[in-house]
Amino acid sequence: QGPSLLNMMDKGEAGKIQLPREIFQSLSQWTARVVVTVLNIHQLGMFEEVNQTGQVLDNTVVGITVGEMSISGLRDPVQLSFVHKQLPSVSQPCPPPTSPPTGGWNSSGCVTQPGDKGTVCLCNHLSFFTLLLNPALDRSTARTLMAVATAGCGVAVAFSIFTIAFCIFLRYRFRSEETLCINMGLHMNLMGSLLLLNLAFLLNSGLSAGTQMGTCKVLGGLTHYCLLCCFTWMVLEGCHLYLLFVKVLGTYIRHYLAKLCLVGWGFPALVVGVAGIIGSYGEYTIQTVDHQVIAHLCWITSKYLLVHYITNCGYFVLIFLFNMAVFGVVIHKSCCLQGTGAMSEGRKAWKVALVALALFCLLGTTWALAFLTHSTSSAPVLYLFTVLNSLQGIFIFIWLFVLYYPKAKETTNSLSHIMRHEKTTTASQD
Repeated sequence: QGPSLLNMMDKGEAGKIQLPREIFQSLSQWTARVVVTVLNIHQLGMFEEVNQTGQVLDNTVVGITVGEMSISGLRDPVQLSFVHKQLPSVSQPCPPPTSPPTGGWNSSGCVTQPGDKGTVCLCNHLSFFTLLLNPALDRSTARTLMAVATAGCGVAVAFSIFTIAFCIFLRYRFRSEETLCINMGLHMNLMGSLLLLNLAFLLNSGLSAGTQMGTCKVLGGLTHYCLLCCFTWMVLEGCHLYLLFVKVLGTYIRHYLAKLCLVGWGFPALVVGVAGIIGSYGEYTIQTVDHQVIAHLCWITSKYLLVHYITNCGYFVLIFLFNMAVFGVVIHKSCCLQGTGAMSEGRKAWKVALVALALFCLLGTTWALAFLTHSTSSAPVLYLFTVLNSLQGIFIFIWLFVLYYPKAKETTNSLSHIMRHEKTTTASQD
């Protein structure tokens, strides 16, 4: 009887191993030692494979040996029963192809029979076995997601250009209003970074396959730079809102927008420069657990995934936490002003809701869906993440157009109205 898989199994259940008679009939000796080895690969650091997308069930690997012979090509298969709770997607059990401590996984010679409360594996050889939980997508879903993302990015490029042009028009029309001009300047830079990111993605997805290594490194660095610029301008939008809503007085900064541009475009360049010097960029392949290539991208290579976790995931987590705190302050201020009747009746319904929705886009909170897609094969969440972020520029354009265009002679943005009211109230109390 095999080992109990502690985490994914119900208490008291255990797996089973059944060896066919054929194994013992082929032995040259009357007696042979049967050894079943159970390893926790997380603690031992074994069976690690570069760019592996599958997760080993409970980090448990079972090894089976009979005597000192290498046994393969069995007509009657070895049967392994893994008892577990409901799992997402299970690939075939695989032995390592070469040396056990460092080899990867290979599904040849094994057939998987998944069930609700367990999985039966039939293999024609003896080696190390496990169940790989496959967080990767199947080929058809991945292609559909790539098509949706490509179409969304193409449309977003057009709307990003429209939004930048509209912001330039508003800055010219209300050039005497400093607050509005700064707001439009911030939005223009954010939309510019989104435009570059969409263009970089389209260029990456179209040219990454079969490109020269040097070109791929440049393309990977460019895509990383555009992504970091988007994140940086999102946090700068949050910082700007903080200065306007929390520190209303004493926030005048000379060449304010120019300094923001220096940070928004300069800091990502510094990060990408350091990552490029250490050789982080190159060809990155997205694969299934069975090593079927879904897509080629020029990105941070698997060898330097730590760079991705620090510069992308860690950086965004800090931005997300800060922007969510700012968002809470903005909503609280808005509710307080509505309660005191400071806003007109026309602003209390759909425009306030529209401002809240737009703040989510401006502050980049839709990117947080990426953390819900980690180690999961949930296609709906992936579709939602792809659609929302590829159409982020469209949402911002609609928001600006609806709030500013109908009454272009006056600043009808409810967010600007709150800012002006807050400044007036604070000045009268001084």
